[in-house]
Amino acid sequence: MATARALPVARPVTPRASPLERMEAWAGFGFLVPAYLLYILFALLPVFATLAFSLTSVDRFTWSMEFVGLENLRFVLADPRFWTSFINTFVFVAMAVTGNVGTGLLMAVLLDRTLPSAILYVLRLAYFLPVLVSTALVSLVWQFIYSTDLGILNYYLTSLGLPKVGWLTDRRVAMISVVIMDVWKHFGFFMIILLAALQSVPKSLVEAAEIDGAGPVQTFFYVKLPMIAPVILFCVTYATITGLQMFETVRILTSGGPADATISMVMYMYDQTFGAQDIGAGTSAALVLLIAIVIVTIIQIRLGRRVVLQ
Repeated sequence: MATARALPVARPVTPRASPLERMEAWAGFGFLVPAYLLYILFALLPVFATLAFSLTSVDRFTWSMEFVGLENLRFVLADPRFWTSFINTFVFVAMAVTGNVGTGLLMAVLLDRTLPSAILYVLRLAYFLPVLVSTALVSLVWQFIYSTDLGILNYYLTSLGLPKVGWLTDRRVAMISVVIMDVWKHFGFFMIILLAALQSVPKSLVEAAEIDGAGPVQTFFYVKLPMIAPVILFCVTYATITGLQMFETVRILTSGGPADATISMVMYMYDQTFGAQDIGAGTSAALVLLIAIVIVTIIQIRLGRRVVLQ
């Protein structure tokens, strides 16, 4: 009995790219090459260099390197000054994030109303202008404002018969002084972002809530706030990452003092690398900071998604 022969299965024909399409693809890759080169040069190479330096002992005069394994990391984790900087950094982050995002949200709510365009433009510019000014310049100005003898704050305090405050010399007040300056400079950035988010809330939802009898406060908490929750999550995450890397403000205002009351992790890295001439300890502290940023960011995103999706 003759068996039926299996018919050959037709394979799909993949169209070949035309020469013009191949040229366009290569042109696209060519435009991407400079960006990737800059990323490798200024992002990947420093990461690998930091990892290498953290495992070695470097003589800065001869640039000879000796492999020491995890000895630098053990030194950093056993240094009480590092843990002081670690705690100070997270205290600063907690206060600065609350102040920056909270003040930015408050000012965005106040500006989210019908105002003449000229007045709205002037107000937004006034609050956002400190963001554009150099942090170093702002720190120098606030250093004069906080001066114990010549500062304007203590001038008004003494005019009212109150004692002078060591804004930058009293360890009980120094961190709060740094946070106040940081909030004054950066809350305008978050205000602009949150104001744009509030203005993008569909007006139909707001009008529906008002028709149902909701007041301004109820409309904000039950309609607008859930709509802008993802933007708030972004602001909190961004403020946290930048807060963990604070350096310029502390360096200029207090140099980490008084008695390490305001020293940050980046300040500790700087002192170890350029002050103590210990590159290994400085880079090991940098790795700890990187791990802390990654862990905090992941926790924030996961918790934030739960809040946003509720």
